[in-house]
Amino acid sequence: MRLSEARVVLTGASGGIGLAIAAQLCASGAQVLAVARHREPLASLLERYPLQLTWITADLTFLADRRKVQAAAQEMGGINLLINAAGVNHFAMLEQLDDSDIHAMLVVNISAPICLTKLLLPLLKQATSAMVVNVGSTYGSIGYPGYASYCATKFALRGFSEALRRELADTRVAVLYVAPRATRTSMNSPAAQALNDALKANVDDPKKVASAVIHAIAGDRRDLYLGWPERFFVRLNSLLPNLVDRGLRKQLPLIRRLSQKTENENLKP
Repeated sequence: MRLSEARVVLTGASGGIGLAIAAQLCASGAQVLAVARHREPLASLLERYPLQLTWITADLTFLADRRKVQAAAQEMGGINLLINAAGVNHFAMLEQLDDSDIHAMLVVNISAPICLTKLLLPLLKQATSAMVVNVGSTYGSIGYPGYASYCATKFALRGFSEALRRELADTRVAVLYVAPRATRTSMNSPAAQALNDALKANVDDPKKVASAVIHAIAGDRRDLYLGWPERFFVRLNSLLPNLVDRGLRKQLPLIRRLSQKTENENLKP
């Protein structure tokens, strides 16, 4: 896809990865409809690219707001690129989560992108060539303790991407699934960051992730898994899951201890 000809709906545009993607799309000449509940993080980009970037406030868990995005996409002359980058995360053991936390992850991470994609598919199919990009996670391929509900949503998003790609195989709409590893964004609680630090995990800058996503779109890729050794562990988990089970079991005491830190954070007034 030629990015200078892209007409984009980008969700999660005010978040770390989404904001970086918005900046790089605009720099490439794309027309971007940035979907986000808050304008402030986008303010400087809106000033820099007034003719390319448009902000629309929406809560994509509501049909009325999804229809508002659909109408705005029609007003910009249709779209040929949808990037589902909105998401929420919560590091905690399952029994520490409130039902509302679990519901929020399910609705924002999987129900909203599926429903928005369904709504915008007719517009995408009108384009000469088009693409749906779903931003998942390494945790969409590896079930990780402390992230059971989050993993469930990202496994589902990966499955949705694979099935949709096959469903659209005889159309001009491609599907790209993106799996970043740990990324330095506000989604990471202090406890989650402490776990990354304790495990000496690689944590990417959002701009690096965005650059990889942009190149994958321009190159018409179908999958993008970021980071080494994370790509290796994804493969290992698919071939020898029992080996990964044993490795992660050794981390359980650390994960449980730091998850208590998350619980204490939530109890603060």
